[in-house]
Amino acid sequence: MLYREAGQFKTSYEADQAVFPILQDRIGVMVILAVAVAIPFFASNFVLASIMIPFLIFALATIGLNVLTGYAGQLSLGTGAFMGVGAYSCYKLTTFFPDVNIIVLVLLSGLFSAGIGMVFGLPSLRIKGLYLAVTTLAAQFFLEWCFIRIPWLYNYNHSGAIEVPERTGFGGVVLTGPAATPFVRYFVVLAIVVAMTIIVKNILRGRIGRSWMMIRDMDIAAELIGVRPLVAKLSAFAVSSYICGVAGAMMVFFWLGAAEASAFAISLSFQILFMAILGGLGSLIGCFFGSAFIWALPVVLRLVLPSVGIQIGAETVEHLTQMIIGALIILFLIVEPHGLARLWQIAKEKLRVWPFPYA
Repeated sequence: MLYREAGQFKTSYEADQAVFPILQDRIGVMVILAVAVAIPFFASNFVLASIMIPFLIFALATIGLNVLTGYAGQLSLGTGAFMGVGAYSCYKLTTFFPDVNIIVLVLLSGLFSAGIGMVFGLPSLRIKGLYLAVTTLAAQFFLEWCFIRIPWLYNYNHSGAIEVPERTGFGGVVLTGPAATPFVRYFVVLAIVVAMTIIVKNILRGRIGRSWMMIRDMDIAAELIGVRPLVAKLSAFAVSSYICGVAGAMMVFFWLGAAEASAFAISLSFQILFMAILGGLGSLIGCFFGSAFIWALPVVLRLVLPSVGIQIGAETVEHLTQMIIGALIILFLIVEPHGLARLWQIAKEKLRVWPFPYA
């Protein structure tokens, strides 16, 4: 009886086109945001630095992949490489513009990733499916090679790694570097993720997002009714790569603190892809579900198994996590291809008619 649309009338076009037309949904979103803001005041630095910050970053990267694969129907295996482009671009920008706010540089770094994504998205005009996946896989290997073999990208450091410099902003608050607290870094990441999620949501509801979904469903029919495949596909690659680039920059500057080229290997691309599949392709909330599930699963196993008398090592937890994720991917692809987001949608549909059964 708590989740009902009855009695909620739309009296304007603005109300009818609202992102959250149901009052309960708006209240739920506000509660979630309030909890997200309140978490740093109660959680430890370990929870913030090791769980919450990477969860938000991976959720944003999953949104980037979902834009391309879930909404535009273009399969990609180069997410890790595009995240690396954003990270290395942000590192070079901090070298050239040391006095600019680091948040501005993080957002600008996504533009370089968007440009690279459009270049490697050009084959999508001629090929699709598995062949396009192989093309993006080639982009992954090529860009990873560039991160290793071009010393200019990491300022000729002998270690071959990019090291985050200390940067301040907003009246002297340390935002990056060893002196930056998890409290501050969490709020910066949270603000960027929330803002970009809102922007992507509105893009998907507009003309550009509809053109992506038409290309995904049937590209020939979409072209016949006036959708330009060149613009639609390249814009999907650009937006997706931009989001992944920003996520990669945040991954290094607000979480890891330093990174080598191996941090953006093919394993990262597959991890983001698994998050998208488990969460649900074509769903923004599924990106958060998939990221939270995969990133929190090892932590839950380390806490739950010893509490029931099963002592387990860290390497066994990692292997067990991979086995569980693999089994769940097979299960979801067979039983529920739309992932956890679809289960959440079904739960809401049942709640709307509870306690009455379906007709």
